[in-house]
Amino acid sequence: MLSYSNEGTKGFKSAAKIPEWLVAMNEEIHALKLNQTWDLVQRSSAKNVVGSKWVFRTKYHLDGTIDKLKACLVAKGYTQLYGLDFNDTFSLVIRASTVRLILSISVSCGWIIRQLEVKNVFLHGIL
Repeated sequence: MLSYSNEGTKGFKSAAKIPEWLVAMNEEIHALKLNQTWDLVQRSSAKNVVGSKWVFRTKYHLDGTIDKLKACLVAKGYTQLYGLDFNDTFSLVIRASTVRLILSISVSCGWIIRQLEVKNVFLHGIL
């Protein structure tokens, strides 16, 4: 059982000092490699390099105890430059109004609602 939370974990430097966070980061890197998320290429002065950052979350059980630590490596998409490396790409995020609609329909129809978490999701489309 985990005893550590992300209280005070604001970035890589503080998380890298804690073994549990290192395990979570290694799991994320392993999943990225396994899913062939990127290709390593030579850096070109004519190209903008989009950076990345770590996002840390603590997942809890219903009773408030810590379930697991989750680390996600995300791209800093806001560093893209229009006309150089900016295309119509986006990340799918469900809207709150959609969730409320589905919950309302479920209650009205007497459906059973279940929740799950997908550990790593990758879309293999051309960006």
